[in-house]
Amino acid sequence: MENTQLPISVPLRPLAAVDDLTADQWAVLFSICDAVIPRVDGKRGHGEAVDNFFAEAPSENPAFRSLMRRILFEALSLPDRTALIRVITVLTYSAGSYVLTGTASVPAQPPDVRVRILQNWSRSSIGSLRLLQRQLAFLTKQAWTRTSPTIAPLLGYPPVPVGCKVSPGHDFDFIQFPPADKPEVIDTDVVIVGSGCGGGVAARTIAAAGLRVIVVDKGHYWAPEYLPMAEEQGPSRLFMDGGIMSDDGSVCIIAGQTWGGGGSINWSASLQPQGIVRRQWADTGLPLFTSTSFQESVDRVMSAVGASTAHITHTPGNQKLLEGSRKLGWAHAEVAQNTGGSAHSCGHCCLGCRSGEKQGPAAFWLPEAHANGARFIEGFDVHRVLFREGKGGEKIATGVAGTWQSRDEYLGAPPRGGAAARVKRKVVINATKVIISAGTLQSPLLLLRSGLRNPQIGRNLYVHPVQMLGAVYDERMDSWNGPILTSVCSEFDNVDGAGHGAKLETPSMIPYTWLVWLPWKGGREYKELVARMNHMAGYISVGRDRDTGRVYPDAADGRCRVAYSPSAFDRANVLEGLVALARISYVGGAREIFCMAPTMESFTRSDADDQKESDARFEQWIGRLRAHGFPAPESLFVSAHQMGTCRMSASPRTGVVDGSGEVWGTKGLHVMDASVFPTASGVNPMVTVMAIADSLSRTLVDQWTTTVKL
Repeated sequence: MENTQLPISVPLRPLAAVDDLTADQWAVLFSICDAVIPRVDGKRGHGEAVDNFFAEAPSENPAFRSLMRRILFEALSLPDRTALIRVITVLTYSAGSYVLTGTASVPAQPPDVRVRILQNWSRSSIGSLRLLQRQLAFLTKQAWTRTSPTIAPLLGYPPVPVGCKVSPGHDFDFIQFPPADKPEVIDTDVVIVGSGCGGGVAARTIAAAGLRVIVVDKGHYWAPEYLPMAEEQGPSRLFMDGGIMSDDGSVCIIAGQTWGGGGSINWSASLQPQGIVRRQWADTGLPLFTSTSFQESVDRVMSAVGASTAHITHTPGNQKLLEGSRKLGWAHAEVAQNTGGSAHSCGHCCLGCRSGEKQGPAAFWLPEAHANGARFIEGFDVHRVLFREGKGGEKIATGVAGTWQSRDEYLGAPPRGGAAARVKRKVVINATKVIISAGTLQSPLLLLRSGLRNPQIGRNLYVHPVQMLGAVYDERMDSWNGPILTSVCSEFDNVDGAGHGAKLETPSMIPYTWLVWLPWKGGREYKELVARMNHMAGYISVGRDRDTGRVYPDAADGRCRVAYSPSAFDRANVLEGLVALARISYVGGAREIFCMAPTMESFTRSDADDQKESDARFEQWIGRLRAHGFPAPESLFVSAHQMGTCRMSASPRTGVVDGSGEVWGTKGLHVMDASVFPTASGVNPMVTVMAIADSLSRTLVDQWTTTVKL
């Protein structure tokens, strides 16, 4: 959250002491929440589910209040939390409240007055007020959509996929440690930090070569019986900090932080790296990417996970994307799924796969590694890589050190032996090779904590900025039934001739992952839009960004901070993708089309119009959409793909790792995840990550005899 500059001074407790709000402050915050999601009168008599939905006020739900507290004091970083508390404190004082709202007491105002206050902020000439309105609305929508008892009955949304059989999962036999004051010390050949798409593939390859492998991860394994996780708990348990905001509030970053990493919560899309991107990477002095051996790695990965389009049954939204693209003459295709060649109709996979059909790291790669002798530690937070000094003063990796915590009852199983108390233990793992596969956001932070000072570490961040578009149809869509992403339109992915543009896809459509992004123009209007979700299809314009940001550690608590704002060039490409999605929705017969760009009105089809009149009104709306764009600072982009912060390069001046994945200036320390991408991939990165890990880990195995002699 931006440190909003307010026009008055108010007393605040020292920041370190702010671990709760006063009763008056909570009253102010919850009164705002009830203005964002208000009780709506005049909606009685339409059935129990409808009546309960419109009568709901979020603050009356204990689960909502509890989750808001957790978001505020656990998920938000200290600077973000401080800025928000500062605003709430100002609103709690009569003078401050009057300056910002024109009234001396926010909670005492009728709901319609509080709604008008928020609407006035959204249209204010002061950018910080527009941003404040968006942030308060976003936090409220997030907590409400995750805890509301009325949304699922209203929409007919099932808590688990219909007809889905529960997989038995895998017994990983995680290493456990007894309580002790001294660190536990373990020896191995290779330690892999991170259990995601890079670490999982590397573990399988290296273990199959007969080397001793230990895979460690800060996250915990959730067996399929716990999945898909409930929306109230899932984001907190499966995503890094439940989702984090860039420093200027322009991008919400979604990254996996659980056993299996992003491969446990992604959407099964298996897209191969594009030729134009591979050539660009090779042209930077990295011939690997246009080599036959790299294509063999791609093929090996696709074959191993059974990536195929043969058994796909498209959701109505995916069908609309394919058919609309065909009608408009645009390039389009089905998207292979990593489901072992089986039909997989699970629209809930962003909160974990119940059937185990999605062949991610926890379902396929890590069990394969286990079968070849790999061992595993969950709940292990790696603090630093350990080094010894070589003959020329170079750093030679010798292992990792960190803190392990056992499971507790809340995490689904007590530690072995039946003790319910949680054990915390320092652990040192000695290894000949250290592989960092902690992901684009965490791998560079671990390198920095370990004392490496290459200025490229953490820079060159790409995020594939996303904007969304929704379409309402006369027919029911129930877009949570069926696979998530099985179609793509690639007509606009190379608008500049250098591979920059936008791919058009479908997003996850379970209530939490969709409703939180719907535009807020007023409380009643928002609730009425939510009530139409079962007639909606959602679409995303996924930009391949040209311009970059960086990640760095928060000075207060060390958590990941993201400095990134979509450039004008990248915003323009995403906007053209959004326009194209509107055209696809229009030719598909959408009754209403809307986007998440703030204050942009919806297009609504009128039964009174003939086709010519409707076409003319639609083109006028498209013109207004282009002119409107994404105003700052209130526009919010989303990122589920982060890349590039430990960039592979031909020189230590331009990157962090060399062509074999070894960190420049070190020996025995490798990175194998999306952070090594030289640029944005332009496609969902799972297959590219896995292919790189396959290639680099095979190179490591081939060179093992030489490496051991160092």
